[in-house]
Amino acid sequence: MFGMGFTEIFLILVVAVIALGPEKLPTAVVDIAKFFKKFKNSIDEAKTTIDNELKISEMKQQANELKASVADVSNLGRIDLNSINTDRVLDLNDEAKPTKPTKPKNKQKTKINKKISSKNKEA
Repeated sequence: MFGMGFTEIFLILVVAVIALGPEKLPTAVVDIAKFFKKFKNSIDEAKTTIDNELKISEMKQQANELKASVADVSNLGRIDLNSINTDRVLDLNDEAKPTKPTKPKNKQKTKINKKISSKNKEA
């Protein structure tokens, strides 16, 4: 305890009995115990406060890391219009012109087409 051995503690108790006397010694021991209890509680409270502050700082650091990663992901979604190669872009006006349907070159109708056309005429 505090780097003291049994003989040193015993020597302190003997000096305390001689200095304080048997009447004041019990109250002095109680006061010393209360002091050590308050000291221990204040040390524990300080440790708890420091631990909470460290946790808060760790949480802030994690929040900043998360914020940075979200910003990186959102930057991936943006397209830089200047970096697009316009040489490869198709002219949509040329593609959008309607074309006339081509007629089949063979004007002979197959048997199925003849049956369908004859049924359409009867109806």
